[in-house]
Amino acid sequence: MRTGKAGQAGYSYLLVLFAVAALGVGAAQVGIVWQVAAQREREIELLRRGSDIARAIASYHAKSPAGSPAWPQTLDELLEDTRFPMPVRHLRRVWRDPFTGEADWVLLRGGGGIVGLHSRSTAQPLRTHDLPPELGSGAERAPTHDEWVFRPVLRSAAAVLAEPR
Repeated sequence: MRTGKAGQAGYSYLLVLFAVAALGVGAAQVGIVWQVAAQREREIELLRRGSDIARAIASYHAKSPAGSPAWPQTLDELLEDTRFPMPVRHLRRVWRDPFTGEADWVLLRGGGGIVGLHSRSTAQPLRTHDLPPELGSGAERAPTHDEWVFRPVLRSAAAVLAEPR
């Protein structure tokens, strides 16, 4: 003879399976949100670091003495500019690309030295507005990070020399 309690065991098991499935879907959504947040943070760092290097290149160019190269040959020249009696630091350190984790920037050359750089990342940017002036116009339409080219915004030498460091 059967009792009424034996028939309810299947419903409890089914309820537990649905609960586990719902937790799995929730965990997947959290993972997606976490991934987007991590990419957003890396983009912010890419914009900050790329702009910092581009400003250092602009400083190197603006402070170039007559008869010396106007553009740096390597990023290390921005760390210690030995064209002066007292070395000048345009950049405190060569930043790593936040997407690759290495200082493996793609350097753009022209005019006898480095005139810009960009990341090797082929990820699609999340940010499309409020981009720094070092990216120039049209950066908001770039389909990948490697098309965000950081170039120095050139100003007069007097304006650069008047900046506090």
